[in-house]
Amino acid sequence: MPQVARAPGRVNLIGDHTDYTGGLVMPMAIDRATTIEFEPSNDVRLTSGDFAGTVQFALPTSGSLASSNGFAPATVTPTWGRYVAGVVAAMIERGFSPRGFAGQVSTTVPIGGGLSSSAALEVAAALAFGIEADSATIAAVCRRAEHLATSVPCGIMDQLTSVAGVRDHALVIDCHSLDVTAVAMPESASVWVVPVSSRTLDGSEYPARVAQCAAAEAEVGPLRLADLAMVERIGDPVIRARARHVVSENQRVRDFATALSAGDLREAGRIMYEGHRSLRNDFATSTPSMDDAVEQLGKIRGVHGVRMTGGGFGGCVVVLADDDADVSAPLAGRLAGMRVRAADGASVSPRV
Repeated sequence: MPQVARAPGRVNLIGDHTDYTGGLVMPMAIDRATTIEFEPSNDVRLTSGDFAGTVQFALPTSGSLASSNGFAPATVTPTWGRYVAGVVAAMIERGFSPRGFAGQVSTTVPIGGGLSSSAALEVAAALAFGIEADSATIAAVCRRAEHLATSVPCGIMDQLTSVAGVRDHALVIDCHSLDVTAVAMPESASVWVVPVSSRTLDGSEYPARVAQCAAAEAEVGPLRLADLAMVERIGDPVIRARARHVVSENQRVRDFATALSAGDLREAGRIMYEGHRSLRNDFATSTPSMDDAVEQLGKIRGVHGVRMTGGGFGGCVVVLADDDADVSAPLAGRLAGMRVRAADGASVSPRV
């Protein structure tokens, strides 16, 4: 019987570049998703109206490491198929037996916008391959898939949010324990995503930031346990700045969750602006166009906070506003927002 695997994208409200050090993040799954309509098959064959080309490959037959059998996800073409092939390899590494399928992929998640289009594809593919596991395991498999597909050392936030999303709630995720706490979004609030520029993490300085955080941890131990006094003892000023962002951002997640739970949008917005300044000044992942967007969008009536979201170096900004605010009209000729709502996580259902 034909089925549909659906996995949402995500927007991160606060807590950027903290996940790969086991810190805190606060994203929400959104009502933009990737779907795969599929039927059983002996191999893998995928077409799409949103991605160019056809993905087709045979499933590896056995082995603890798929790559040891000549299966190399990073060589699959077209390139979007590498994420699908990475899921196969990651499932086999974990002892799962992926089932072949033929399907059609479609997505409403903007590509290259910092809304985790790759994670949505990975999670949808894992469900289509028949994975049966808890949310943390599925997310770990899909995170490994991204590593195999792109060599980008991403954290687990994107995949776990896509799997574990809760409608009308944001999620506080401890990326060390993988504990997930749902926090209700205030009815008085709206969340908007505004595309500023496209970007790809594999060609950016993202891996360098991961390495810089590792260098900081070599001096002060896990950043998730560090405080600002410890950070100030780091000798290298660049490494110190990177660590200062991570430690302060973890606290911002806690404070933001408290403000959101209390319905205090003004305080939540203040924390968002503070987080953007940290990403700009200490972590150096913003861009002039992102900074300009934050300034311009902050002038709209009913907007409480704006910040870049995602890996940075381009992408989107996220806006927290009153429910009746309108961020959809183009601003400065280019900044047109789309409202997003917190959505449930990934699922598989019969095709209707």
